[in-house]
Amino acid sequence: MRIGMAGAGNIVTMCLDAVAQIEGVSCEAICVRETSRDKGQNLCDQYQVNKLYTSYEEMLSDEDIDVIYIGIPNNMHFEYARQALNSGKHVVCEKPFTTNAQELIELSELAKENHLFLFEAITNIHSPNIQKMKQAIQKIGRVKLVQGNYSQLSSRYAKYLSGEVHPAFDPKASGGALYDINIYNLHLCCYLLGAPANVTYTYNRGFNGIDTSGVISMQYPDFVATCVGAKDSQSPGFFTVQGERGYVSVVGTPNVCPQIEINVEGDTQTYNGHDIDNHMVYEFKNFNQMLSEGALAQCYEYLEHSIRVMKVLEAGRNQMDVFNSSI
Repeated sequence: MRIGMAGAGNIVTMCLDAVAQIEGVSCEAICVRETSRDKGQNLCDQYQVNKLYTSYEEMLSDEDIDVIYIGIPNNMHFEYARQALNSGKHVVCEKPFTTNAQELIELSELAKENHLFLFEAITNIHSPNIQKMKQAIQKIGRVKLVQGNYSQLSSRYAKYLSGEVHPAFDPKASGGALYDINIYNLHLCCYLLGAPANVTYTYNRGFNGIDTSGVISMQYPDFVATCVGAKDSQSPGFFTVQGERGYVSVVGTPNVCPQIEINVEGDTQTYNGHDIDNHMVYEFKNFNQMLSEGALAQCYEYLEHSIRVMKVLEAGRNQMDVFNSSI
């Protein structure tokens, strides 16, 4: 798995650290804007990456690269992924995959037509702890209630309040709490329990209309799920599935899923299958295994899951005034 990375932000740095820990996976090049050349070069030097590009088209023509990793602002994901697929490259794209479901469906069809791998870089569903949680749900009886909370005060929130709008708080860049942070709760909910029937989103509105925090409620045939995401405040993180015979819960933030608690008829056990600090390692190990085995069918199952999540995200987004006025 020979990767060319687009971007130079914090997520790219974390990705470089993860890739360095996996046998058979390497970063061959980094692509940045001309204005970020120095930052890109520093990353190349730090992680022993041989090539630095300031032209995305040039990186796409590099025959030493077979996978493109996209770690840039949300609103740019679709076009960068489309270009990569049209260039015959496999793609790993940061969350949220795209800004709406139709864009992702288009990418999915393009990948399938060209027999290419297309992955969403979402950490939690590849966690060993979540695999354990998925098994444990079968023991807790009929599910009646799901609750999730991932609230993390953004390091950019103070600047946002002063009027400096980073892409993470910019509606034009598809920022906001739902797309940037609550998405982890939604991935867990849809991965463990499938897609909901109805979606309602209520949120705290920032001065430019963006959701700085919010609650998405999802109605299933037999239960209800509520997921909280906040960038304007903080709270202990968790994700709990309650059944008639017990519960299973992520103890800690839903992006990392550091520990699982399982309660069946009053008997409580804890589990942690993580043995690596950088939680991105698990997803890239999984991607590399599928790629090396040619497991396109498995890849496309994950892709269908991502489409389900994107439909939920879009349903919530469409209930926000700032997006309704521009769509």
